[in-house]
Amino acid sequence: MNRNQVRPQRRHATPSRIERVRRQAVPKPRVIIALLLLLGLVSVMLLDGYLRAEVGNDQRVRSDASASKVPDSVLDGGPFLSFQGGTARTRSVPDKTIVLTFDDGPDPEWTQKVLDILDDNDVPGTFFLVGSMISRYPDVVRRMVDDGNEVGVHTFTHVDLSYQSAARVTREIAQTQLALAGAAGITTTLFRAPYSSTNDAIDNYSWPVYKKLGAMGYTSVFIDTDSEDWQQPGVSKIIKWATPKSGKGASVLFHDAGGNRAQTLEALPQYIKKMKSKGYTFTTVSGAQQQAQGQQGQGQQAQGQQAQGQQTQAPQGTPGTADNTLQSNPEQAAHRTADTATLWEGRALLGAVAVAEWTVPGLAAVLAVVGVAVLGRFAMMLVLARRHYRRRNRRRFSWGPSVTEPVSVIVPAYNEKECIANTLNSLAASTHPIEIVVVDDGSTDGTAEIAESLGLPNVRVIRQPNAGKPAALNNGVRHARYDIVVMMDGDTVFEPDTVQRLVQPFGDPEVGAVAGNAKVGNRTTMIGAWQHIEYVMGFNLDRRMYDLLRCMPTIPGAIGAFRRDAVLGVGGMSEDTLAEDTDITIALHRAGWRVVYAEHARAWTEAPASLGQLWRQRYRWSYGTMQALWKHRKSVTDRGPSGRFGRVGMPLVVLFQIVTPVFAPLIDVFTVYAMIFVDFKASLLAWLAVLLVQLVCAGYAFRLDRERYRYLLMLPLQQIAYRQLMYLVLIHSCVTAATGGRLRWQKLKRTGEVGTPAPGTGVR
Repeated sequence: MNRNQVRPQRRHATPSRIERVRRQAVPKPRVIIALLLLLGLVSVMLLDGYLRAEVGNDQRVRSDASASKVPDSVLDGGPFLSFQGGTARTRSVPDKTIVLTFDDGPDPEWTQKVLDILDDNDVPGTFFLVGSMISRYPDVVRRMVDDGNEVGVHTFTHVDLSYQSAARVTREIAQTQLALAGAAGITTTLFRAPYSSTNDAIDNYSWPVYKKLGAMGYTSVFIDTDSEDWQQPGVSKIIKWATPKSGKGASVLFHDAGGNRAQTLEALPQYIKKMKSKGYTFTTVSGAQQQAQGQQGQGQQAQGQQAQGQQTQAPQGTPGTADNTLQSNPEQAAHRTADTATLWEGRALLGAVAVAEWTVPGLAAVLAVVGVAVLGRFAMMLVLARRHYRRRNRRRFSWGPSVTEPVSVIVPAYNEKECIANTLNSLAASTHPIEIVVVDDGSTDGTAEIAESLGLPNVRVIRQPNAGKPAALNNGVRHARYDIVVMMDGDTVFEPDTVQRLVQPFGDPEVGAVAGNAKVGNRTTMIGAWQHIEYVMGFNLDRRMYDLLRCMPTIPGAIGAFRRDAVLGVGGMSEDTLAEDTDITIALHRAGWRVVYAEHARAWTEAPASLGQLWRQRYRWSYGTMQALWKHRKSVTDRGPSGRFGRVGMPLVVLFQIVTPVFAPLIDVFTVYAMIFVDFKASLLAWLAVLLVQLVCAGYAFRLDRERYRYLLMLPLQQIAYRQLMYLVLIHSCVTAATGGRLRWQKLKRTGEVGTPAPGTGVR
């Protein structure tokens, strides 16, 4: 019998097939909660990646395109481009006037300092803002507008719009307007495209974009003087390059974000004082346009043009244009008050961004800790496993007097007709004297009859009504004739010397139980090979570590040996949890017994052959382990061996079997996130480095167990597919535990394909 046990229900309590189908069709609340949390996390991560403008295309696609379709009046015109009646029109900055423009903000550090400088010198600026940055730092934008500065759109992700679809262009603008509405309650009619400084940057690819934006009511703002502060050429050069010639007006470009702006901050106040001393005044784009408009005509015509400029229609399709009145400050004439719907949509966007800004870095920090813990665990396992191997395999090592007296082997069985013959035949070949106690737990498939029909010596079959595996084991212990009892599953086979090797540690009177080396017998399939790797690396390498630390958490149900008195002394196998093997192991620690690992005592078990069976098995294992840990939680404050387990073993189990596996899927999710949004090559190399560490650990484990290395070829695929399944199983178990759900014993379908092992050759 295996660890999975089912108790037959009374006929009148059995639900009809239709009822079962209906129950399966309706998702359980905890499943819905888990799916919603997963969807929320993915959405937050996608939003965070989008905000950081690292989706690709964040560079100028080409810079040598033709401008044959762009009018010469635009290429040679002033820096302010607008469209009236479909006709392009440019304006220049009036003489002796400076328009300070800043790109790529807001930045919580540099932009704030730029605003301080502008305030100290009583000059305004026009800031072309990136929507993703607005969403992350709305307070800076709010201060910017309150201080009398003007703002414009610089796209949401700083993408080159020249080569994007019309939908992408509209989305970039609309999202930035939403962010601006949420941050400052306004929208704007000013626009500056990334990677376009002067008018001659317009080409045949970008010209349709400017025409579309002009039709929407936007004024596209260029420059005619570039400080080139982004190159960090030195303060003197920044000032020199930003100074217009011969008293002409200028639209000057600086940057308040996108890199180290220390030189900009040092040059800016000096530049302002220099230009003021030359008789220059400072204004915004709107202020310069109004001045230019006033100089173009006289009388009624000039007044009409000025009125037309002040009542320019807001961008078509732009959020928040219900109120098209100008702001009271003429320096902010491009601003529009956002309507109520746009205002709340913008605030919702900022709220979502705030959640992403807190969640993703927080999870990243947690995962960094988890990653360090996982790598630390690998290192600790390698060091302790090597020490364990050297200590147990040196010539002088001995557990004490050789154990030669007979032992009782208890085989609980429930509907094991496919396996029971192989199990008993393998025991009959044992080189150690044994009695075999088969406890038939109410089987309905003739398991007991098969066991009796084999006619093997020293085999007793005890029948009991179906009561579960713990009850069957306890019944076997009560009927055992010898002081040492070996427990195994009905789907497991032993090698001839397994029992002899398994019981030798009892030569030490402190040892109360011994864990054997469980092997996957049906490893020819992919899922079997994956479990084989897991057993060798994940279980047995762990047991070597726990053995040295004297805090073995689990004796596998497939192969374990106990002092009969020790089992009876802790009340036998408990039905309190679904992991009776973990429960009894911890109970023995608390009773003062030592639990050790006999790596040379091998048992071959039939692992689940389908993903559905594997899920059910591991789901129960995970849930049962949590139950056992909770049941024995008071060991944390105990003294002696119990306290040692509580303060050493229990934290290790919680950390490495529950906490880190729960968060481990996020490491893979973040790896994919980093590949898409950050650096594909670096992220892939990091993942491969972790895989290499795991491969080294697995290779060493295979060496210790003298296994064939060819199975390690499946390790990469195991990490991608199988490991994720195990993580989901654990998460499912955690959700079940948190919501108070209960599991029942489940009998897995067996095939009996694990045959009797030949001496020294493993399993056939």
